[in-house]
Amino acid sequence: MIGVIGIVIVMVMVFGGYLLAGGNFVIILKALPYEMMMIGGAAIGALVIGNDSSGIKHTVKDLSRVFKGPRWKPDDYRDLLCLLFELIRIARSNPVGLEEHIEQPAESAIFARYPKIAADREAVALICDTLRSASMNYDDPHQVEEVLEKRIEASHHHALHSSHALQTMADALPALGIVAAVLGVIKTMASIDQPPEILGKMIGGALVGTFLGVFLAYGFVGPCANKLRHVTEQDGHFYQLIREVLVANLHQHSPNICIEVGRQNTPGAYRPSFADLELALKATKDVA
Repeated sequence: MIGVIGIVIVMVMVFGGYLLAGGNFVIILKALPYEMMMIGGAAIGALVIGNDSSGIKHTVKDLSRVFKGPRWKPDDYRDLLCLLFELIRIARSNPVGLEEHIEQPAESAIFARYPKIAADREAVALICDTLRSASMNYDDPHQVEEVLEKRIEASHHHALHSSHALQTMADALPALGIVAAVLGVIKTMASIDQPPEILGKMIGGALVGTFLGVFLAYGFVGPCANKLRHVTEQDGHFYQLIREVLVANLHQHSPNICIEVGRQNTPGAYRPSFADLELALKATKDVA
């Protein structure tokens, strides 16, 4: 919702100010379809040239996150801590019983209680692979932490692809606007024998290209790239939380301490209170 409000503010302030200053909106509207075709089409073409099909799909899919915000909400962080608590508790009391949950998480009754987390393949893989490694005596906390850090970093780098692609487009738009403006000047020079009032309108139409390139770059595409990067970084805390809790588990802390380590490392905006988390953990014990 806040993104839509931002778009409205940009449009009203820019074009409202132009009209209040006595600007002629007809010139912009007349030139807009052609300039948008040249600038927008070239920008999209450059995006296609610079990315493979999966990268393009990833970027298009992620555009909705500019308006939806981070995927993981405060309740999801609480649920993640509860899920990890249940798995760690089983790993300590019944290592053999843990296998059915980490080998086939899609059929696990524990994962089924947290469908949003279970639907995220990266989160499930991080949890199951780390717990499986621990059961195979690959339990050096420092080595596991390093492996998890590299894995999360690689995943995070991939997730940032969309924001990088949009930022590249934003950087190119002003130059593409100049290209469209130059083409408009070429068109104007070919009609140099026309009266001044006609030439003035043609030059004005050509300058719409420069305006449009800069306007789209700094008014829309650039901010979208920045917002998408911020959202991706916020969602990255979710996977860092998995690392913190599982590494604490390898240090042989009690399940409650492991979860408290995770709670303390959760960003403040998403961190459940100690009392709320205790109630949620108690509820998981009652279900078990």
